[in-house]
Amino acid sequence: MQAVKKVEIIIVDLEIDAVLDILNQVKVSGYTVIKNTSRKGDRGVANDDLGTVFSNSYIMTVCTNEKQLEQLVDTVTPLLRKIGGICLVTEASWVLL
Repeated sequence: MQAVKKVEIIIVDLEIDAVLDILNQVKVSGYTVIKNTSRKGDRGVANDDLGTVFSNSYIMTVCTNEKQLEQLVDTVTPLLRKIGGICLVTEASWVLL
């Protein structure tokens, strides 16, 4: 197994291309996107009842080193401050096959 940092980002679908561009810029090894997610936060429940344009997407990826993680967090934070969203970083182990 390899120690990695799991990065989870929840963002409005309108901005998903900006986040994916950031992931490509910092050269993450891959990512998973789940569209049309619902959430509940301090402003109540949010879902896609206004159509998919206003729904949220969940993006999961891993960073294999601290430099890559720092670059990702530093680059995505201004976007999240501007438009909202969330970024979580946790310790994980990558099972190598």
